[in-house]
Amino acid sequence: MKISKWILVFAAGLLVPPGFSQEPVKPERQWPQYRGYQASGILDDANLPESWSVPDGRNVRWKVEVPGLALSCPVIWGDYLFLTTAIGEQDKTGLKTGIYGDVIPVNDSTEHEWKVYCYDKNSGKLVWEQSACKGVPMVKRHPKSTHANTSVATDGKHVVAFFGSEGLYCYDMEGNLRWKTGFGKLKSCFFYMEQAEWEFASSPILHQGVVIIQCDVLENSFVAAIDAETGRELWRTARNEYPGWCTPNIYQDKGSDRVVLNGYKERAAYDFRTGEKIWSMSGGGDIPIPTPLVGSDLIFFNSAHGVSSPVMAVKKEATGDLTLKNNETSNEFVAWTVPKGGSYLATMLLYDKYLYNFGWNGTVVCYEAASGREVYKNKLGQMKSFTGSPVASDGKIYISDDEGTVYAVKAGPEFGLISANPLGDICMTTAGITNNLIFFRTMKYLIAVGK
Repeated sequence: MKISKWILVFAAGLLVPPGFSQEPVKPERQWPQYRGYQASGILDDANLPESWSVPDGRNVRWKVEVPGLALSCPVIWGDYLFLTTAIGEQDKTGLKTGIYGDVIPVNDSTEHEWKVYCYDKNSGKLVWEQSACKGVPMVKRHPKSTHANTSVATDGKHVVAFFGSEGLYCYDMEGNLRWKTGFGKLKSCFFYMEQAEWEFASSPILHQGVVIIQCDVLENSFVAAIDAETGRELWRTARNEYPGWCTPNIYQDKGSDRVVLNGYKERAAYDFRTGEKIWSMSGGGDIPIPTPLVGSDLIFFNSAHGVSSPVMAVKKEATGDLTLKNNETSNEFVAWTVPKGGSYLATMLLYDKYLYNFGWNGTVVCYEAASGREVYKNKLGQMKSFTGSPVASDGKIYISDDEGTVYAVKAGPEFGLISANPLGDICMTTAGITNNLIFFRTMKYLIAVGK
């Protein structure tokens, strides 16, 4: 492990890296996992610029090159920013962007090295790096995919990186390996075509000292809880599910925590402490990718591939089988459904009372979250494709197209494009936000944008 010099701060009795603050960390002001706190994608009062240009250096605080190829997103806690990557001799071979129907994986059998990086978010300086493992990837990747798709999760004490078949790794905040464990080959592939391997992409989450992982794969799908302190498996619940690429989420009902998962055959919720299934339902896109989105009373789901592409809202008090009957759009526990409103890749954004859904062709649809009523439908870019998900701050929504133009859109019931901002590189990831800065992970760089 490479690590920067540390200095003793005797007044606090702590070891603090140079230039790092000692201000109390508020969890709700962090970006601790894929798409931030509770995957909401929102951090208000961040004071971000309305426009910028990376090629021109305007409102760019720093830019550093990141080795390898990855679609993992920035994760932030205090002054630390975490990323992962997979480095191989042919790691960018066969990479594609855009909208197309190719399902054949990239044929790359070279050795890779999976790494975790920690940066100073204010300067871009590397604080530490860890090599998790080396070897030939067990599962091939889709041309728009990588061998490091998942983002880390942190609670300010643990940093958890999940590399699918290559294992689950836990570090402390100084980069020391606490534990590691594996689950064998997790075959993430197109269920119609077993040889169409697309690589794993379900990020871990951390809640109350417990790591939750969703492993929807070709055989023996499951959801599991792991003690973040020891790596001990607390429970594992089998899932009747095809391969999927969704990240789990957490919600509360009547004082109890629930783990909620998107899926095709089994969209479901589980007791956080025991893994007992609380409710389930089938129906949706048959290649599920988006993360469930948690509101104050409703949980929102989105998927689109194959015959079905619904957006739906489920009540938090749901129990039992929630599957809709033919021609139904609601029932006792399903508040509403838009049968053909879903998007394939992006996790939706719930901001104030509106729900925003971004399609991979740039279509943006705004719904009234309580009712599912369509408020507006518009389009971003011309002939552009979108792989990442939206984030928001201070009344503005940010999303990048694959070519690296970030669109700032006005939040609210009327569509309004504020600016289109070039990153100067391919970007198929979701941004991360902290006070005064928004971070973008492109194919080559990690970029900090701020006033």
